[in-house]
Amino acid sequence: MAAGGGDPAASPLKTPSWAVRIRGADGEIAGAGILLTPDQVLTCAHVVDRAEDRLTAEFVGAADHSVPAVPARVDGSAYVPETRDADGDPVGDVALLRLDRPRPVGETVRLHRLSAPGREVRMYGFPYAHNGGIWFRSTVVGGCGRDGQVQLSPVSPGELASPGCSGAGVADSRTGEVIGMVLSGQQDQHGNRFSFMSPAETIARHLPRLKPHIVGPTAVDERLLPAADGASQDLLDEPFAQRLAAWLRDDGSQVKISVVGPGDAARAATLRRAITLADRELRTAVSVDRASLDPPGTVPSAGGHDLAVDASGVSAAEIAERIAERMGLWQHPEDPPLDRIRASRATLNLVVVGVDEAADPLSLLDLLDVLRAGGSRLLLVFREDGDCHRRARDRLLVRPGRERRARLVERLREITGPLAQDLHERLAAVVPHGVRPLDSDLVAAHAALAGLLRADDADDDADDADAGGVDRDGVDRDGVDRGDEDREGDGRPDSGRVPGPGLDLARYERLADRAAGRLAKAVAQLDRLRDRRDELAGRLRGYHVLHQHALRGEEDPEVDGLYLRAHALLRARPCDVRAAEAAVDAYTRRVDDHGEGDAR
Repeated sequence: MAAGGGDPAASPLKTPSWAVRIRGADGEIAGAGILLTPDQVLTCAHVVDRAEDRLTAEFVGAADHSVPAVPARVDGSAYVPETRDADGDPVGDVALLRLDRPRPVGETVRLHRLSAPGREVRMYGFPYAHNGGIWFRSTVVGGCGRDGQVQLSPVSPGELASPGCSGAGVADSRTGEVIGMVLSGQQDQHGNRFSFMSPAETIARHLPRLKPHIVGPTAVDERLLPAADGASQDLLDEPFAQRLAAWLRDDGSQVKISVVGPGDAARAATLRRAITLADRELRTAVSVDRASLDPPGTVPSAGGHDLAVDASGVSAAEIAERIAERMGLWQHPEDPPLDRIRASRATLNLVVVGVDEAADPLSLLDLLDVLRAGGSRLLLVFREDGDCHRRARDRLLVRPGRERRARLVERLREITGPLAQDLHERLAAVVPHGVRPLDSDLVAAHAALAGLLRADDADDDADDADAGGVDRDGVDRDGVDRGDEDREGDGRPDSGRVPGPGLDLARYERLADRAAGRLAKAVAQLDRLRDRRDELAGRLRGYHVLHQHALRGEEDPEVDGLYLRAHALLRARPCDVRAAEAAVDAYTRRVDDHGEGDAR
């Protein structure tokens, strides 16, 4: 059963009791809806617009297998039409309907707050070809736009949300909980297909009256909310705000570590502001309007984090339980939450404030390392630049960074060595007709490898030269000037830092992916050319035997000349397969013609 009553659609074989089919005055299906209370249905505002004034809600999952039809209307002011912000991103598109007659409470369902990255979900809509309803499966890609909407990738092309699906409930495939509502589906100019949903938190922001019908913990601890008196709302450390917003917009860094001292009111207020604006439920209308007075680059994306916790005085086990609940890891509750997290493939963007003030900081670092290894992104805030901070930098930034760089070096060596050799062997065998030149990719891979190896040498030299805590120029060995209290792992050079001064490892990894992919494609194309060459050689041999047998010892200089040309082209290295194919075709046609003449 769902946390708030009703059936969370745990089985894909069952029509969910909360699924509503909405018709307009003309009797046509306008969209779908979600039965939240016995007399309230959540749907999209554009579904209401299409249906005009007279609406009918039909309950296809009724217990008695009938399809009751109930007149409905917009519930007062609970209507937020879709608008477009200054960037052209959609905002809103939610509405609440009031039924003329209530439905059984057992048919209702509550929305559930749940961390969504990478989750498999399904929705029950009413496209024209399936008026009785059908399940669509998708995978959550991530947040999009400035309203906190979420992009879904259909499991198959036919499962794109189509007309009749707008307003449908989106259920998490693992837990069965309804975590959002379908907004639309579309195919872009490149043929990519995506559906979009509004998650529970975004719906709650647009229709606050629905909060009693939304369950699950909120994403932000109460202790991290801005002060109610607003005394600190004008305090802003703009550079710090920009760095926080960049991470929350996914700047490519997995782990970010900062220090916000207990006496730094401006940085503390800036941190709270970023956490609030990045939360779908707490984000204000002003924060999604380009005309706001926020300094450029300081407004994070809605949904930039999935959970923000204050670790002060809290045990690692309690934080792990909070994370597991936010991830929807409710199966096997008898297992410790850390074991459930480790066994899960779910990830999240996590903010932890006061890591060094936790009840057991070292155990908390163990938990954070498990999350990092599993692919989660971490924004960690410390109160002081002490032993716990240094341990976290070494364990979560320095060592993983060095391991990441070592893996990248090995991959680039593979690309510039064995893979490049494979390519050259194929190029020596056949002329690369239709194959993209790869010289620039290999040059870039060699340059990237050389840059990484130089960075390794620089790190070794720095370690050998510096046995103290402060360099001669007064820069602390963590690479951050004492005047900057951010203490972030930003990749600046030191002996206890993320290795690779100035290196953008993500860019190098993309370069390696691109080069490896193009090499593999080129080798496959060249292999096909080699296979075609071998096929032509076999065909030439077969025809030559037939022709010699037909001649019975006589000579045919013209045909022999065609054979010798084709044979020479196939033996040449590199072989011009196109020219060889034309020569073989000329020879075989001549042999065929000769055979037909003999038959006559």
